[in-house]
Amino acid sequence: MRLVSYGEAGKARFGLVVGTNVVDVARASEAYRADDGSIELISPRIEYFFDECTSQTPSLKKIAERAAKETNTSLVKPLSEVKILPPIARPPKSICVARNYAEHAKEAGLEISPIPILFPRFSATFVADGDPVLVPTVSDNLDWEGELAIVIGKPTNGKRITKAEAMDYVFGYTIFNDVTVRDYQFRVTQYTAGKNFRATGPIGPAIVTADEVPDPHNLDIRTTLNGEVMQFANTSTMIYDIPTILENIAEFIDLEPGDIIPTGTPAGVGFKRKPPIFLKDGDTITIEIPGIGTLSNPVKNEVAS
Repeated sequence: MRLVSYGEAGKARFGLVVGTNVVDVARASEAYRADDGSIELISPRIEYFFDECTSQTPSLKKIAERAAKETNTSLVKPLSEVKILPPIARPPKSICVARNYAEHAKEAGLEISPIPILFPRFSATFVADGDPVLVPTVSDNLDWEGELAIVIGKPTNGKRITKAEAMDYVFGYTIFNDVTVRDYQFRVTQYTAGKNFRATGPIGPAIVTADEVPDPHNLDIRTTLNGEVMQFANTSTMIYDIPTILENIAEFIDLEPGDIIPTGTPAGVGFKRKPPIFLKDGDTITIEIPGIGTLSNPVKNEVAS
């Protein structure tokens, strides 16, 4: 299944992508429940679905099966006619992994850590597919980082999980572009400021459920800038695989349904090129992961306030 959030009348709606259409999950759950009482009513907001993810996923699957033949225009719209939003606008938390590809650590001149290096990404920075990434007025060192992101579907509830069971907590995957203001990132030892400027976190366009991704450790990641390939790698070359990442996070904080965990970027970022290349007004930055989707964003200058 491919899950999205889309805009309608100024509000976010929970959608299910079926072919070239998007089905309104809340309206479909109400309509289909009339002749199948086992289908639970699902909220119009995807965040509330994740609150009940474990119990409501079977209903979502039934809706997906029926929606494949849906023609009722009150339930289904062409995907091309809706405004896609970040799939989860306000996840419980977003925790990023740094230096998870050896060649990226090498190009940055940084050591490989014996454990995953983690830092927070605030959801206020999220940007939808097609919306602009902003070059801040205080810096022109804006760089790209294309990444596979994990979406959590089951809570750990205080349990320190093992690698062997970690994949049971994965609901699905999406794409993340960890756009970074490099001079702010490296002016202190903490990454937080450089990783959390306004409108620098492209995410989406959809969440693809884990059952549709046979091997998340064998996915190509391609980043292009204005059509030119900047990054190309496979997730098989990650230093820390997904079970290792989740085991480490769950040592100190609970995983919660809806959590977003970008897994790190491969080599090919802009700040270590000779000469350095940074994102500028008029650029288009695109991340593609076959089977997951394509996330593409224009770049614009921030308007001084």
